[in-house]
Amino acid sequence: MARPIRETPVLKGEDAFNFEMRRLQVQHMSKEQRAENRRKLEEDIANSPIKIEWCW
Repeated sequence: MARPIRETPVLKGEDAFNFEMRRLQVQHMSKEQRAENRRKLEEDIANSPIKIEWCW
């Protein structure tokens, strides 16, 4: 039987402040940057010595 899911704790004080600051500082990437990152990942997977399968 599965255990019940606990409530997510509410962030307060410095933890809340740090979370909000990090949330606002997300670096947005262009479609070209995302495509280049994906190409590099697929290239690394192809050159990996162990077989990696992704479920996209």
